[in-house]
Amino acid sequence: MNPLRLLLLGAPGSGKGTQTSKLLKHFDHVKSVSSGDLLRQQIRLNTDLGHIAAKYIAEGKLLPDSFVTGLVLNELSSRRWLSSKSTWLLDGFPRTVSQAKSLRSELKPHGATLNMVVELDVPESVILERIENRYVHVPSGRVYNLTYNPPKVAGRDDVTGEPLSKRSDDTAEVFGARLANYRETLSPLKAFYSKIGILHKVSGETSDIIFPQLLELVQRELTKN
Repeated sequence: MNPLRLLLLGAPGSGKGTQTSKLLKHFDHVKSVSSGDLLRQQIRLNTDLGHIAAKYIAEGKLLPDSFVTGLVLNELSSRRWLSSKSTWLLDGFPRTVSQAKSLRSELKPHGATLNMVVELDVPESVILERIENRYVHVPSGRVYNLTYNPPKVAGRDDVTGEPLSKRSDDTAEVFGARLANYRETLSPLKAFYSKIGILHKVSGETSDIIFPQLLELVQRELTKN
């Protein structure tokens, strides 16, 4: 198979994590890096980076470009994924043109630039409903939704039985700010990747509608001549 270095674009709550999980189950050799997971890990570990991240997230603001870029690049480097033969998926990063240019500049010497970017196009009304019903198991990062993916026991994680909680940024005020930030940065980011010739879009209101479209795109990239 061809190497695949994929970025999933999508508004907060559009289902990037769900689509990532589905892809990882379908393709054993594909691995992922989630900027959100990396940030939450730093917050859980109570590091200096975690303190900075928590402040920005609580206010619904994007973190400084250099901060997130460095975090993701360090992760890719530590996993030895900076090579032309590497296959991986990015979830949630880059989110700005500045981040995209910086990432491309850092990956190019390794022959490991992104070769596919897919936008998850989900109506904001659907996203807001998802967020209102979203609960997480903080230690593992497992996500539940009371509408379509409820826990087996109300308020409890399926695996550990530990309590579920709401994320601090899953409020109408904070989430509204995050959506506004996303809309502001999306158009130039899409233009950047469209010019390179690697931008695609899949649309729908549910994961079951979107995933077959995403799967077809990924299979085509992995097997093309």
